[in-house]
Amino acid sequence: MVDISIHGLTKRYGAQTVLDQVSLEVAAGEFFFLLGPSGCGKTTLLRHLAGFLQPDAGRVAFGGEDVTRLPPHQRDTGMMFQSYALWPHLSVAENVAFGLEERRLSRAEIRTHVAEALDRVQLGSLGDRRISQLSGGQQQRVALARALVIRPRCLLLDEPLSNLDAKLRHEMRAEIRRIVKAFGLTAIHVTHDRDEALSMADRLAVMDAGRIAQVGTPEEVYRNPGSRMVAEFIGATNLIPATAGAVVGEGRQEVHTAFGQWLGRASGEAPAPCSPVLVSIRPEALVIDPPDPATNTFQARITDLTYLGATAQYEVQVPCGPKLQVCEMNPRVLRHPGETEVRLAVAPEDVLLLPEAG
Repeated sequence: MVDISIHGLTKRYGAQTVLDQVSLEVAAGEFFFLLGPSGCGKTTLLRHLAGFLQPDAGRVAFGGEDVTRLPPHQRDTGMMFQSYALWPHLSVAENVAFGLEERRLSRAEIRTHVAEALDRVQLGSLGDRRISQLSGGQQQRVALARALVIRPRCLLLDEPLSNLDAKLRHEMRAEIRRIVKAFGLTAIHVTHDRDEALSMADRLAVMDAGRIAQVGTPEEVYRNPGSRMVAEFIGATNLIPATAGAVVGEGRQEVHTAFGQWLGRASGEAPAPCSPVLVSIRPEALVIDPPDPATNTFQARITDLTYLGATAQYEVQVPCGPKLQVCEMNPRVLRHPGETEVRLAVAPEDVLLLPEAG
């Protein structure tokens, strides 16, 4: 278990800057996620931590030790790749033992460590199997055991769930987190899947165009995105152009939209009155036919319905306003598209004022 410090890390390929002055602190024992769209720099950052790439500027430290120029085999990191990178001509046990053989441990030590690692990932009885005889989920566990068997200071995971089907991916989220915590590891996990990050991370960093856009716990980033990019990437949201109004205390601020005046809250520092803002409202925060009394109410017409069992997803058209997405949990009555208007409401704490830019 080791803390990780990244200071001003910069990487360029010709005229393209892939990492732009990235600085980040990961606490010892933390399960940390790098989240962002394709091409944002998250895998490049992970490969700098592993030692596969060297930065043009900046430094990386493990536990206060500068490892920026150390080769991968001297960093004591375990790496789990998206493709798993298993050798089909070797058995499960031989695949797991590879890193220990490189470290010249005795045969008895290797057998003991391999058996312990396979037991940890619930593959203790499959050491003699060939890789081709395993399911996708079992192959993933072998790759995880191989990364863990060397007892690394930290574990680096590069989109390890992306090749699994939806059911197995869901099951393996909890399993990987359980194993990481059982080993007491510092782990950094790269993904573009927001559900994966929200359900597994202690903290996460959203990356955009080679920079860190926001860092926080899953709840902090979801509930308090600092920009349009983060709000849209971390979950579905409705974005409405508006104008900031007066601050009315208790963290509340008036906001003026084309179809009414509401109360909301700022994601950071309160915007100046009369300045342009974006209002972010999550679809699940909108309530259809709210009980009285309710704040921030308005009328809208349902234009589309998607029924998913546990949820009903509506598209509604606000008169003199935009189309909005509404998500109703555990719907008992479905409301079908038509000319009849419904009443909607949203609590002030769910009306988030964002800077218009970004």
